[in-house]
Order: sequence, then structure tokens, then C-alpha cells
Amino acid sequence: MNRFIMLSVDVEDWFQVENFKPYIPFSDWPSYELRVEKNTHRLLDLFDAHCVCGGREKPRATFFMLGWLAERLPLLVREIHRRGHEVASHGYYHNLCPREEPSRLMWDLTKSKKLLEDIIGAPVTGYRAPSFSITEDILKRIEDCGYGYDSSFNSFDMNSRYGKVRLDHLEKRGIAVRVSENFRELPVSNLSVGTHVLPLGGGGYFRLIPAPVFRWGIRAILNRDQAYLFYMHPWEVDPEQPRVSQASAMSRFRHYLNLDKTFSRLRQFFYTFEDCRFVSCRQYLDAVENDRILRNAA
Repeated sequence: MNRFIMLSVDVEDWFQVENFKPYIPFSDWPSYELRVEKNTHRLLDLFDAHCVCGGREKPRATFFMLGWLAERLPLLVREIHRRGHEVASHGYYHNLCPREEPSRLMWDLTKSKKLLEDIIGAPVTGYRAPSFSITEDILKRIEDCGYGYDSSFNSFDMNSRYGKVRLDHLEKRGIAVRVSENFRELPVSNLSVGTHVLPLGGGGYFRLIPAPVFRWGIRAILNRDQAYLFYMHPWEVDPEQPRVSQASAMSRFRHYLNLDKTFSRLRQFFYTFEDCRFVSCRQYLDAVENDRILRNAA
């Protein structure tokens, strides 16, 4: 039986993260050094270098691209697409969805989708909200803007920015949740331990939690679901990025912790789980849908 690992990359630069917004206003963004192109190429090259499943298949990933960056770096977007990865939307401005006026949010969703489609000349069907900030109403707006799936639900409830939605009453196929006839939710993977949720989806938790514990958790998730969804950011493989010294001690800790270890941990991640298929979100959705079709035909 196939076991799937969905690789996802939230393509935003070091100065665009939510923790630094009190210190770096949007109006200052154009004055900062763009390091995301170099860091994304490091990830692309790593993915190319590690063919898994006995050399039969190279890893594929979903790159949730921030529109503000795509407009400035269209060649990077095309390169992601050219190498066979999925291009999806991370919105345009990286604003938390619940804080946007509905009309402004719809503009952001539509603008980023069309921009990316114009760049790559292909449909963009996936979306991830900045900081996983969704609600059930926002999911409906995402669908209304023409997306086929969202990947923004994070069940870890100790981060106040993460959205709260009910999915347990909806039909599941693998880990994909059927929100409506033509719209799916792909939640970030976490592990329930008793009454607690262990955050194992990636990001800062990938850098914070000891590697053996993280690997144990992924194996437990794979044994449970036959699928695991991982996320990260290009700035997490860039230990030489500028420091925002005026940020709070906690924000600096969360952002800079173990940046010098991320790349090697990621490389080991491929070796540890080389018996799995490393796929994009779209590939996974197609695989579980095709499996349903085959079962119905039988």
C-alpha cells in the first residue's frame, strides 16, 4: 500500500512573517533584500537530488506562492512549475484572513490566483491562508473564488492565529475532507497524544522538536493515515538572513531557532522516509479520488 508524504512550501520572505509585522510595515517591504529566490532554489535542488522509491520517482511539492513575490519574481514561479512541482496560492499580501474585509479578502484570493495562472499558463487550484487563519465562512469564500482545495487547517490550538473549523462531521477520503462537491480541505498533519495535540506538521516545530521525536511522530501519523502533510518556508534554510533585533525575545526565538540545522534535517527526512511517495497536494487529491473511482467501478 502506498504511503504519501505531501511536501508543501509557503513561499514568503524573511521580512514578511507575521511575527515581524509590528516592526516591518508593509510600506517598507520594497526596501528589504529579497532572499527567497536563492533559498527556494536550494529547496528545488534538494528535491531534484533525492529520488525516492528506489529511484523511480523524484519528490514533488506544492509551493504556496505569495502574490507580492510572484509579481516581482515571475521567473522563479515558472521555474517551480518547469521542474514539475505544483504552484498554488498563499494570497497576495500575507494578511490574516479574518482581519480582512470580505471584499478585500475576495480581491486578494482572486488577484493571487489569476496572477499565478498568468505566469505559468496553467490552472491554480490550491490555497493556503497566511498563518493558517481560516474560518468556515472563509473556506466558502475560497471556494467561491474558484479554488478546488484549501490546505490551511491546523488542529494545534495553542497558536491563536490558527483558524477553528469543524471537519469531523464531513466525509473523508484519506486525509482529504470533502467540504462540498467540488472543494476539499487538506489539513496539516498533527498527532493526538491523550488529550493533547503534538504539532508535527513542520515549520518551527520541525526545528524545535528533537529529530528522533519528530520522526517517531511522523511514523505514527503514517501508520494511522497512510499520509502525512508537511510544511516549511524558504527562509528556514537561510541561517545568514538579517536579524530583526527590535522583535520580542519570543519572536526571535521562534523565528531563528536552529535555522542552521533545517537543511540537513530536511535531507535526512528524505532518507528516513524513502519508502514513501513524496507528492504534491494536487497529486495526493488525484490519487485518493482515483482510488475512489476504481473502488466504485469494482
